[in-house]
Amino acid sequence: MTLRANQIAGLSAAIADMRELPAPADAMLHHFFRRHPTMGQQDRAFIADGVFAWLRRRRSLEALAQTTQPSLLALAVTVRELGHSLRDIEGAISPDEATWVRELKSRAGTEKLPEAVAADLPDWLWTRLGGAMGHEERDALARAWLAPAPLDLRVNTQKFTREGAMAQLAASGFAAAPTPYSPLGLRLTGRPSLARHPLVVNGTIEIQDEGSQLVGYLVAPRRTEMVVDFCAGAGGKTLLLGALMRSQGRLYAFDIVDKRLAQLKLRLRRSGLSNVHPQQIAGERDTKVKRLAGKIDRVLVDAPCTGFGTLRRNPDLKWRQTEAGLAELVAKQRRIIDSAATLVKPGGRLVYATCSVLPEENEGIVETFLGTHPGFTLGDAAAELARAGIALDTGPTLKLMPHRHGCDGFFAAVLERSA
Repeated sequence: MTLRANQIAGLSAAIADMRELPAPADAMLHHFFRRHPTMGQQDRAFIADGVFAWLRRRRSLEALAQTTQPSLLALAVTVRELGHSLRDIEGAISPDEATWVRELKSRAGTEKLPEAVAADLPDWLWTRLGGAMGHEERDALARAWLAPAPLDLRVNTQKFTREGAMAQLAASGFAAAPTPYSPLGLRLTGRPSLARHPLVVNGTIEIQDEGSQLVGYLVAPRRTEMVVDFCAGAGGKTLLLGALMRSQGRLYAFDIVDKRLAQLKLRLRRSGLSNVHPQQIAGERDTKVKRLAGKIDRVLVDAPCTGFGTLRRNPDLKWRQTEAGLAELVAKQRRIIDSAATLVKPGGRLVYATCSVLPEENEGIVETFLGTHPGFTLGDAAAELARAGIALDTGPTLKLMPHRHGCDGFFAAVLERSA
């Protein structure tokens, strides 16, 4: 496909705009497009694909390009990552730029990059992953992170069946297949835009990664219970829990950010659920938390984390997160799980989850918690999934990896309170 000069210039401008990444990439790209309202849909799609390809391969691209100049990085992304030939872009670039592209392609075919650079990961994360999981597993995970994620959906069984939703999507031109593990999931390849599809608009389907769906099955809430989603965010897991409860019982959705709860309320209205109660809290020691101490049957802590399990869809995180930031997150995770545990009544359950693959945020948090909370014991995640008819065994805790399970990286531990 022949490209126009304004498309490459637009990609260059977007890369220049986002180089420092002071905010999440998807939000920054949204604001970039708002500042350029005359861009056509095809141009926006090219720029969005280019920006996320640049973010995935930023380190190796800059090493091969031997520059951080946005205009040249835009060319490097276009030919190396988006698959365009020199013939596709020759009419849109200068003779000097064409010469530069030929030199880049020659270097890309012959130059051997250091391992962390070739894997497009910062040195500190590359080293930490190797120590945590060994080189072979790390290398496979790093390769998986370089491919875009598929689009996973969850069917709202309050409104429709998975088979019915799949048929309606097919009738609209979207080929969906059942996810391999979640009984509610559908998976689409590519990056189709479903925001205005009737099934999304009326709350029949929600965009939710399969791994996130499986976490809800570990909470396993019953219809008559009191349940708390302690870090609800925009409510993906909250809505799943509400559906598993068949819109019965009482489900509190806590979060400290009003904007996230506003998104949840919008999704809640179209979901048809009536058992969800969003509540903004000031922090983990809020009076709303203290009022419910020892009264809750099931608590989900989907803790703030590095998000490294989601690098296929959020590649900017590997450049935005730091070792210092990781230490701060671990301290926050410990405070949150300690506070959430006060809600759980004897015989109740706490599920601790992250979308991280780092042991400091996962096993390390659980081990410290169990060492300081003798009333809690570690349950069996595989057995809990089996009770839901899900044939997936990753051991006593849930450990999902993109290269092994096809979904985002997730960790979850079932913590049972006996006294």
